[in-house]
Amino acid sequence: MDHSTLIESFAEFARQKNVDRPTMIRILEDVFRTMIRKKYKTDDNFDIIINADKGDLEIWRFREIVDDNSEDIWDHDKISLSEARKIEPDFEIGEEVAEEIKLEDFGRRAVTLARQTLIQKIKDLEKDNLFLKYKDLIGEIIVGEVYQVLPKEVLLIDAEGDELILPKSEQIPKDRFRKGDSVRAVVHRVEMINGNPKIILSRTSPVFLERLFESEVPEVYDGLITIKKVVREPGERAKVAVESYDDRIDPVGACVGMKGSRIHSIVRELQNENIDVINYTDNLELYIARALSPAKITDIKIDKEEGRVSVYLKPDQVSLAIGKGGHNIKLASRLVDMEIDVYRDLDGEEVEEDVDLEEFADEIDDWVIDEFKRIGLDTAKSVLALSKDELVRRTDLEEETVEDVLKIIRQEFE
Repeated sequence: MDHSTLIESFAEFARQKNVDRPTMIRILEDVFRTMIRKKYKTDDNFDIIINADKGDLEIWRFREIVDDNSEDIWDHDKISLSEARKIEPDFEIGEEVAEEIKLEDFGRRAVTLARQTLIQKIKDLEKDNLFLKYKDLIGEIIVGEVYQVLPKEVLLIDAEGDELILPKSEQIPKDRFRKGDSVRAVVHRVEMINGNPKIILSRTSPVFLERLFESEVPEVYDGLITIKKVVREPGERAKVAVESYDDRIDPVGACVGMKGSRIHSIVRELQNENIDVINYTDNLELYIARALSPAKITDIKIDKEEGRVSVYLKPDQVSLAIGKGGHNIKLASRLVDMEIDVYRDLDGEEVEEDVDLEEFADEIDDWVIDEFKRIGLDTAKSVLALSKDELVRRTDLEEETVEDVLKIIRQEFE
């Protein structure tokens, strides 16, 4: 392979990979200098001239002429007079010899290795550029096309054909993808594994919901409305606290839109995830009350040292406060960064359809009942309203104990 074929083939490959001309020349020079160092031990006295467009390459070696008996004759930048006159008969001591080195002088093996090195350097550059590109896009929404659906992840390609990964854990539970589908997701993280960039997307991240609000609500995009916090149970429910510094703008109304026009497109994107938009306030009591929407509380007691809140509600509001699967109270707790305990405010009323936990004293130990009461669950239905995992998380009870209690209580209503 001559130098013109080598450079032209490399230049064509580099252009296909969108490598700019200065970078291409730099890579070519680096590879040829490596070849020179392997053969001549140093590249200090070599010049490389490259014209990638025409496929031209010139390598020049410069050496000073010294007497045949000089002590410097073995220096890399010196040449004996007798050797110099083999190149040009009229050379004299002290003159400089400029000798052109041909690519074939390095040997066929070195040239083949150079070609492989050039291609590999472009591929490495492409990987580095991809890593840096998506590193800057972390937290931004991108669109990819599904090209393979695997059990643990979905593989997508972007507009440039780069591979993106949407793990099962970052998919909304109701997501169902087929090859060719267009998918919106946020760039969650970017990793370099064994020299290969791995771009992880997410549709469950709160940031994804925040970016959707920015794309659908101009006031959020323009900064007139600030999203203070987003909490989600992906595919089920989300709470978004918003604030406006302009008294003329209703932040909740602007986010929801006329007849829900703005919020509906976000809900559809999130597989019908219920989204509560809440007006943020520094008044903690009011903020907690709004966080527990749509339930209406009658009283509230805040213990800032313990990070707990006790809220009291009418019996018909308790299930609303807790929500399906305990999602409402769980999200409200995360939104206000405090553990919320719900208590019934009976105010002399009796609730026939529910049963006080004390009624189960014969089957459930008192200390277990006390533990449920500690978190505001004093009736059978208030316990059943929460999932087993949520009960284990909020109490100090073992999973087996919680399972036994749920079994006993369910039998009461069967």
